[in-house]
Amino acid sequence: MSLLQVSGLSRSFGGLKAVDNVSFTLEAGQLLALLGPNGAGKSTCFNMVNGQLAPSSGSIRFDGHELVGMRPRDIWRRGVGRTFQIAATFNSMTVLENVQMALVSRERKTFGLWKPAGSRYADEALALLEQVGMAADANRACGVLAYGDVKRVELAIALANRPKLLLMDEPTAGMAPKERNELMALTRRLVAEQQIGVLFTEHSMDVVFAYADRMIVLARGKLIAEGDGDTIRNDPRVQEVYFGTGKTFQPHATLHDSVGGHGGEGALQ
Repeated sequence: MSLLQVSGLSRSFGGLKAVDNVSFTLEAGQLLALLGPNGAGKSTCFNMVNGQLAPSSGSIRFDGHELVGMRPRDIWRRGVGRTFQIAATFNSMTVLENVQMALVSRERKTFGLWKPAGSRYADEALALLEQVGMAADANRACGVLAYGDVKRVELAIALANRPKLLLMDEPTAGMAPKERNELMALTRRLVAEQQIGVLFTEHSMDVVFAYADRMIVLARGKLIAEGDGDTIRNDPRVQEVYFGTGKTFQPHATLHDSVGGHGGEGALQ
């Protein structure tokens, strides 16, 4: 059984069908990119999986359980983590405290802090920061970090819930090329080690073609293509609707070799 099974998913806003009968699956240990031009419906689809939007129809089954009708908080507690396009951290708190608060929430003790939160789960929080390469910055305020480091902290926060599924909304938005590749190489390593399924949206096509195992492409709310990089790159509907007339993706092999990626390809030519 697939980790995530989306079947016949639709969402209408008045007379507009933002997502129209979309179905796909995601396996544990796999990175699946959700792509499409502006207005394609990818954000709506993404937010329905997370529980922020209720579908008009369709099913979202995660790890054997139906998610439709559940609140985002309850979906999170079932093992669905999320990162955001604009990193969501508490700037005035330290890096360690940010992760500690996620651990306190996981244990449902947010409203029962009989002792200072700073004394709770410090070792586990530090271990999570070690995983993302931020342990040395544990006592620094998030507000003074470089943006790429904030994204790493956000990833540690998402991992605090021990997710089986991780939703990443534009994970490399606002990052320099080196930072983008370092973050995605780190994500791929953690996915392989912990067998997490990842569904992510992304506008940087070099990132998508270098790191995604599979891709699904939406246009005007409909699923128009799915498959690996070669399948998507050579699909005439994708070339016409998404990449634009006369533009195709061509492989190149030097995108992120220096940061341990799993096969660099995907520059828009």
